[in-house]
Formats: sequence, C-alpha cells, structure tokens
Amino acid sequence: MAEPELSFAALLRRLRAGARLTQEELAEAAGISPRSVSDLERGINRTARKDTALLLADALSLTGQVRALFVAAARGRAPAADVLVTGSGAAAQGAGAVAATRTLPRDIGSFTGRDAELSELLAVLAKAAEGGGGVGIHAIDGMAGAGKTALAVHAAHRLAGRYPDGQFFVPLHAHTPGQRLVDPANALASLLLTAGATAQQIPPGLEARAALWRDFAADKKILLLLDDAAGHEQVEPLLPGSASSLVLITSRRRLTALEDATVLSVDTLTPADAAALLARLAGRRDLAAEAGAAGEIARLCGYLPLAIGMLARQLRHHPARTGAELAADLASARDRLAVMHAENLSVAAAFDLSYQELTAGRQRLFRRLGLAPGPDIDAYAAAALDDTGVGTARRGLDELYDNHLITEPQAGRYLLHDLLREYARTLADSDDDTESQAAVGRVVSYYAHVAAAAGAHIATWTTAGGHPPPGSPPAHSPRLSSAEEAAAWLEAERSNLYAAVGHTAEALPQHAIAIATAMGGFLRASGRWDQAAAQYQTALDAARRAGDRPGQAGTLDELGLLQQLTGNYAAATAALAQATALYTELGDQRGQAYALNHLGLVHQDTGDYQAATASHQQALALARATGDRLAEAVSITDLGQVQQLTGDYHAAVASHRRALAMFQSLNSPFDLADATCQLGFDEWLMGNYEAAAAWHRQALDLFRRLGDRLGQAWATGGLGEVQFATADYQGASANLGKALALHRELGQRHGEAVLLNCLGDLALATSAAEDARRRHTQALSIAREIGAPAEEARALAGIGRSLLPGSPAEAAAHLREALVIAQRIGSLEAARIQDTLTEHGL
Repeated sequence: MAEPELSFAALLRRLRAGARLTQEELAEAAGISPRSVSDLERGINRTARKDTALLLADALSLTGQVRALFVAAARGRAPAADVLVTGSGAAAQGAGAVAATRTLPRDIGSFTGRDAELSELLAVLAKAAEGGGGVGIHAIDGMAGAGKTALAVHAAHRLAGRYPDGQFFVPLHAHTPGQRLVDPANALASLLLTAGATAQQIPPGLEARAALWRDFAADKKILLLLDDAAGHEQVEPLLPGSASSLVLITSRRRLTALEDATVLSVDTLTPADAAALLARLAGRRDLAAEAGAAGEIARLCGYLPLAIGMLARQLRHHPARTGAELAADLASARDRLAVMHAENLSVAAAFDLSYQELTAGRQRLFRRLGLAPGPDIDAYAAAALDDTGVGTARRGLDELYDNHLITEPQAGRYLLHDLLREYARTLADSDDDTESQAAVGRVVSYYAHVAAAAGAHIATWTTAGGHPPPGSPPAHSPRLSSAEEAAAWLEAERSNLYAAVGHTAEALPQHAIAIATAMGGFLRASGRWDQAAAQYQTALDAARRAGDRPGQAGTLDELGLLQQLTGNYAAATAALAQATALYTELGDQRGQAYALNHLGLVHQDTGDYQAATASHQQALALARATGDRLAEAVSITDLGQVQQLTGDYHAAVASHRRALAMFQSLNSPFDLADATCQLGFDEWLMGNYEAAAAWHRQALDLFRRLGDRLGQAWATGGLGEVQFATADYQGASANLGKALALHRELGQRHGEAVLLNCLGDLALATSAAEDARRRHTQALSIAREIGAPAEEARALAGIGRSLLPGSPAEAAAHLREALVIAQRIGSLEAARIQDTLTEHGL
C-alpha cells in the first residue's frame, strides 16, 4: 500500500521539529506571525507567498538545493517529499529523513547560565588545540529538557570563528515526535549534498559515503553538530578524520562506547539561573527576584529548562496572570506535568520518548521507582521493589542511568528527578493496584528488616521498644557485621527510612513501628532528635489506629525518653506514664522496668528526687523479678545518679562500680560508657580530681568510639569541671565551651543550662563578673522555660554572687530566691547559698 503524499504542512512540521523550534520561535525567527505558521502547519493555507517561504527557509537554516526545493514546495510548485529526498539521498523515504544544513541553528537570545559547562568545554578545546591529536569529539548528554541542544548551539556559535571551512548541523531525531530515527547513510548523503556534492557523486553504501565524507573533511577546519543522537553506532560513521575539526554531539544517552570522546553531562539549572531564565522568557519584571514567585515556579519545575520555558510562555501570553498565581496552581496541582505544556509540546511527551525506548522489564522498574518511598534507592532496595535479584536490579538501574532517566549522585545510589518521579508515578497509576501495593510492601519490608538488623549493632540507651518486623527477611540484603557498617547503612538510608515510616503508617503500621524503633538508637546517638521524634509520633499514631498496644507502649517509651532529653518534661512525663500503664496492663514487667527508669530520669531533671528514687527502685525490683540483668544494671546506675544529686557520694560510687562490672559482663558498651562517666562525676564531687579526670577521659574515648554525641558532651563537660576545680582555667574554658556547643547542637536544653552555669562560675572565679552574670542569666531563662529547678537555683545564686561587690541588696534578693528553691527540692546547693549569705551578713 502506497504511503500518502507528503503535504507542505507536514513538511513544515517536520523541519520545525528537526530544528527544535516551537511555532512561536519559528515565527519570531522568520519575522512572521505565529498565526501564519499555525495556519500553514494545519493546512488552512496550503501554500505560502514567496517572501514568507524565503523567511521560513532562513529561519530553518536551509541552504542550496534543499532551500530551493523548500521554497518551491511552499508555493505549490514542487512535491514536498522532494525536499526530504534531496536532503537525505534517494533512500530517505521510510528510513529516517534528514536535512543537514551548512549553517548552525539560531542561537537562543534568552540563553541563560551554563557558565561552568561552557568554561569546561572551552578549556578542554583549548587544551586539545595545544596538544594536537585527533578530531575533537565532545558528547553533551543529559535528561530530556535539560537544554543540551541549546548549550551545544550556543557553544558552536562561540566557536564558529575557529572553523572557517564550515559549520554543519545534523538533526539525528532520536527523540523527535513524528520523525523516524535518521539512518547514518542518509545523514552522510545529506552532509555530502550540503558540502557541495551532487546526487550523482554520492555512492550507495554506508562505508563508501563515510569515506567520501572523510575525504571531503580532510585538512579542513569544520565544526559538526550532531543533535539528538541515539547511540554510538549512529554517530561513528559521521565523524570526520581531520585533526583540526570539532564535533559536538547531544544525546539523552551516555555514549559510553564512543571512543576518544570527552563527555559533558548537563544537569538542571542552578536555582538562580532557573529563576533568571523564567523571568527572561516571560518578559516579566515582577519575576526578577529568585526568592519570590520565580524561585518557587523554578523549584516546582525541578529547575528543568524545558519545563521553565513552557511555563514562561504561558505567563508571556497571559499578562493578567501573576507569577504568584501560577506558583500556587503548580503547588496545588495533582499532576504538575499536565500544566507544563506549550502548543503541542509538553514535558510529559518529551519523557515519553525516552521511556518508550526501554524494554518492558526496564519500563516496569522505572514505573516502580516512582512508587518507592524516599528520595533515592540502591540495588538491594530496587531488587525488593521489582522482585528481582540484586544483579538484575543493578543492571536495570545502570540502563536507566545510561538513558538519563535516573542520576547517580553517589556511587551505587540512584535518584529520580522530581518531574521524572511524578511521570513514573503517573505511569504506575495504570498498573494493577495489587501489583503496585505488593511492590511498595516488598521494599518497605526490606527497609524494616535491614533497619532492625542494623539497629541491633548500635550501642545506645537500652529500651524495650524495639520489635522485629513482620514477615520473612528479604532474599537479598547488605551484609552488616559491625557497628560501623550498620551506622553507615542507617545514615545512607536515613531519608528513605523516614519516608517509609510516613508512607506506610496506615497500610503497614507494624513495619512503620519497626522502622521507627529500630532507628531510634542511631538517631539519638547521632543527634538527629527532631527526625526521631517525628518518626516516633507517626509510629505511635499508626499503632493506635491499628490497636497495637505493645507497639503503643514501646513507641511511647522511646518518645518519652527523647522528650526527656530535649527538656520537654511535661510531655515526657505523660508519655512515660502511659507507657508504664500499658506495660502493666500487658503484664510486660521488663517493659515496665525500662519505662520507669526513663520516668525516673525526668524526675531527676525536675528536682523531684524522692519520686526519682521510687521509680528506679520499682524498676530494679521488676528487673530482678524477671531476671533481666541489663535492666537491673541500668536501674542501679540511675539510682546512683540520684545518690550523687542528693550528696550520698559513697553510695553513688558503690552503685556505679557495681553497675560497671555488670555492664562489662553483659557487653553493653553504651551503658558501660555511661557508668564510667558517672564515676567521673562521683570522684569529682568527692574531690578526687585525678581519678575523676581518668574516668572522664576513659568515658570520652568510649563515647567517641560509639559515635554518641551526647555522651561526648557529658564527658567533655566533666573534664572541664575537673580542670576548673584544679585551677586550670584555660583548659576548663575550652572543654566547657566544647560541651556547651555540643548540647546546643543537639537541642539538649538541660545540659545547656548546666554548662552555662558552669561557665558562669568559671567567669566569676576569674573576676569576670559581668560575663558571669550574662551566663547565669541565660541559664536561668532556660531552666525556668523547661522546669529544671536545680539549675534555676544555681543560676540565681550565680547572679547573686556576681552582684555582691556593687549591689549587695540585689544580690541578697537573688540568693534568697535561690535558697528557697534549693531547700524545696533538697539540693546540696542550699548549704552553699546559705554560707554565702552568712559570710556577707545578708
């Protein structure tokens, strides 16, 4: 069956698409109205006037015989198909027609940014020119819409003067809608015709044409721009052999098999350049600021030039619409890609062309990547997601990477661009819901099981919250045999695990709870307390919806401990009381013991030493009743802290030495470091400074090995206290300052107040009364805010002492207020305050 005759309307559409121009851009380049171009392409006007045809030919960079035939076809005096036949050789029909041009496409006046890429390209060319060698081949690759062609054309115009023997542009149509992939033989025929050969001089075979082309280019300085290449097989026959020539190639594929080519991978624009491009294309002065609507639109476009250009043209043609309105529409759109279009072009259509090149298996993997929770993925998680082996998943990811459908920001970790993720999710919506849910379930189960295995290696606060996830472990998972490997995996997957908890809290609550509690120790040790709190709250809500009472108890215990660390004592008290009640109802005495110990820590910080003692003694009894020696040792450690706070130093030392021995036999490294640190504080309070310093140095070393930042803050602060007591004021200032900085970074408000009071005391000892008053005032504010009366009393007393030399009456008022608080809570500070008042007759 014969193919229908090619119309001029279809010819114009093909040539415009090959030149990578919208109807509006072609009209602007030709100096005619967009309506005129539209009417010609739709066949409303079947022919064009001669002057219009000539303007269009100029805009399309047509030369020689191709140009003449185009003008004739536009006027209805020659078949439109003759243009493609002449531009590609006799075999063009049905084999990928092409029209090579002797001039470069129009440089884009709105070209923005890419300074780094241009500088890199020009530097490579300059170096190559100095060293001589073969033809300069430079492949510019990147995802659809990244602006590869615009960069290549812009660079070519910058370099054109260096290549006086001609600049050639060949669109290879790997991803041009409505165009077939250009056959290399046809491309060579078109190049030879454009270079001046007659049709009769062009041999029939690929190798013969390539030889003739190389012969033509020999000893010439030409610039050849091959746009939108499908692969190295399409490109290699077109390469000239002249050492003085330059070839620029653009492709959505990484041309890894193209020998002797330098590669420049084009990423999305920087936020500033993206906002500037939007403002320039839209012609809007109100979009000049990156921080405003322009920046938000650019962000929602993923800083992708193609998407930015389409939305900019919408704003240009809708002057009544504001950038803020467009940004709001984009942010609220269920399908952002549906908004990103101009005329018959769209971002989704550009992505379609890359997606359609994939095999069915790779397409399935790509769709499922859009379903995965979290920003990135590795081969193990991809294998779980796609229900394949790790090797198969890795090969699939590599193929998607080669096609610029994903990036690899770190070795072995792959990332979808925001718009490609949305595109993949849209495609996945057409898949069977059961299969999609199963894919998500597999990857979440993978995360839960590996997180539980990793969490078991992290030495941190002992809790009863962690439970193994449901289901069987994954078929493939990374080998985590040490705390270092476990911490590295948890850090690499931290964002994905966080997303998995939120993503599956309703559908898979047991997995959400398992991930949150498995990560708790790592997040506490590394100081990521905000993420831990958010995950615990999400997991708690999931457990409540699911009616999972053990899950509720464990999550409440974890959440309450974290709230105690951040100084949110009211919330911590409520959470830990609920956890204790739930464990009691469940008959879980071990869980009760841990929750009571954590509640006792809250009572310690809030100055209720009697309640703290009761909590820890009850926990100790439960631990002994269940035979849980670890819970028993933790209870003894915590009781020792209360003994320390109430002045029973010898009992505190005995408790901490006993706990230390138990932790050594139980191989519990965090608790061992904690007991070691507490012995340092015991010896310091008893005046045994050499022993205290030794214990703190040992504890600091242990906490550093564990990567526990709060523990390091405790031990460093303890060393500073010893140095202060031994008049090493310089060393004390350094270590107390380091400890304060760590507490602040962690958000540990109680420790911050303690260290500020320490530094206030140190300032007063070195006759810096004003600095002392400033430090104690800061401590007072924090202590009152979080409800820490011991530090409140200490701060008031410090302010009072700093005022003694010049304002004794004001000093007395502060000291008396401090005395009332210290006496109320039974703090040892009370005796010291009374001594100060007596000494100064106040």
